[in-house]
Formats: sequence, structure tokens, C-alpha cells
Amino acid sequence: MKKVPATKPHHRHHRHKSLFDRFSAAVTRATGSSSAFQIALSVVVIWAVTGPIFEFSNTWQLVINTGTTIVTFLMVFVIQQSQNKETVAIQLKLNELIASDSAANNRLVDIEDLSAEELAVLKKFYVKLARLAETDDDVHASHSLDEAEGRHSAKLSVTDKARIHQTHASR
Repeated sequence: MKKVPATKPHHRHHRHKSLFDRFSAAVTRATGSSSAFQIALSVVVIWAVTGPIFEFSNTWQLVINTGTTIVTFLMVFVIQQSQNKETVAIQLKLNELIASDSAANNRLVDIEDLSAEELAVLKKFYVKLARLAETDDDVHASHSLDEAEGRHSAKLSVTDKARIHQTHASR
């Protein structure tokens, strides 16, 4: 079988990110770091240490209350934007997995748009399926190395066919 060299994915779409997308992604990464925690902890310690200097005045208390309120208020929007974007990306990846597997139920694509009652009905099916799977003691019965190799070969075959089709279509 001919090996196809791996190609790097094209990331041209990153150029089209809005300023807020880039800002919120950077802020989310930065605020989730240990350095950000250390800075926040240092601010609180410095504030606490200065308490006696300012005689624990109302202004001294107001500084930390106002600062934390403003930061929290702004971070809600930044974090929510990042979470919304990541949720959509995960949903699209899951939809691709469902659509690519002939045994998967295509009704699960866009399942997030169903009502709570409809989700409860579907959940009963998967709970029953999980209970049935629990009766299998042998993990090899559902997943084997041979199965993995077979799936990989099938995927390569489909990829090769698509590449050939694309080559003929572009002529």
C-alpha cells in the first residue's frame, strides 16, 4: 500500500478572527495560567498587608471590592465567548464523527437543539445500551487491535478514493 505523506492542515481561517476573538482567547489562556494565579494572590496579599497602614478604612475595603467586581464582570464575557466558541467546535467535531460512521444514528447530529423531554427519551436508549454493555466482561469483545487496523485501512481506502475523485474533478 502506498504511503501518503502527511500534510499540515491549512489554518488560513485564523486570519479572519475578530479582534475580540483573539483578545478573549489570549485572556482566557493567560488567566488560566499559574502565573495569573500568583499575580492575583500577590495582589490580595499586598492588599491585606496594607490594611493596617490604611487603618482598615472603608476606602481600603472599597479598593479590593471594586477591583474584583470589575475584573469578574469583564471576565464573565471573555470566558463565555471562549466557551461558546469551543462548544461549537466540539459540536462540529462530534457531528463529523457521527456523519462519518455508517452505524451511527444521524438523528444525533444537532441533538443540542432538542427539548429536555426529547433528550430524556434518547437518554433512556443509551442508558439501556450501557447496561447491556456492562454485561460484557471481555473488553476485547468490543474493541480489538485487529478492529483498529481494519478501521484504519478502511479510512485510508476512503481517503485515497476521495483524492482520486478530487484529482479527476479538477481536470
